[in-house]
Amino acid sequence: MSTISLAVTDSATMLRRSLRHMQRYPSMTLLILGMPVIFLLLFVYVFGGTLGAGLGGAAHGRAVYVNYVTPGIILLTVAAAAQATAISVAMDMTEGIIARFRTMAIARSSVLTGHVLGSMIQSMLGVAIVAGIAVLIGFRPTANAAEWIGAVGVLAMISFALIWLCVALGLVSKSVETASNLPMFLLLLPFLGSGFVPTDSMPTGVRWFAEYQPFTPATETLRGLLLGTPIGNNAIIAIAWCAGIALLSYLWARRLYIRHPVR
Repeated sequence: MSTISLAVTDSATMLRRSLRHMQRYPSMTLLILGMPVIFLLLFVYVFGGTLGAGLGGAAHGRAVYVNYVTPGIILLTVAAAAQATAISVAMDMTEGIIARFRTMAIARSSVLTGHVLGSMIQSMLGVAIVAGIAVLIGFRPTANAAEWIGAVGVLAMISFALIWLCVALGLVSKSVETASNLPMFLLLLPFLGSGFVPTDSMPTGVRWFAEYQPFTPATETLRGLLLGTPIGNNAIIAIAWCAGIALLSYLWARRLYIRHPVR
């Protein structure tokens, strides 16, 4: 069997391990889903009337706002799933399981690949559930089949980039507690972008940051695909951000894993 075939087989084995962990410990998945769902209900039912009126929907403020905020909440779900990856990787690195894997004839890359693929599946399932809840409370996307495929592609791309970043953050962490805190900024960035309010409503300094951070073009691209709002050059910027984050994070994670395989 070739080296590539062995790597694929070992990665599939590690993916099954990751999925079994999710099945045996559902509390992590519930935590990933819980926060975005709570924020969705909070912003729609508590703040939605006022914020929706500010978007030009005075007569139907809450109905307008649920459409506006859902793309931001979906990206928050992706960020939460990525944070869980950092925790899982740190647990492997600190509990000695990596030392055991290193005594086995498996592809070294398969351990991280299994984490990434498992987290991608978890992220997409979380997105589907949160989007379903959003539909139940009034979210009404206008996307056709091609636009839905594009939206799923954008979410997969963002998820892939953020998960590799969190793999690296998990590897660089010296404890599980540190790994749970390092990716916290990913949960804050959607609030400091166009996920919850338009950037032109922000003070100048905050607006500048919001317009040039990666979550804003990603949010506008997703919103445009699902709701038909203008996308402009946001899709190209989002792709560039994701490609850069994914590549740099992969190289960083690979270097950390090779140099410090055991904590």
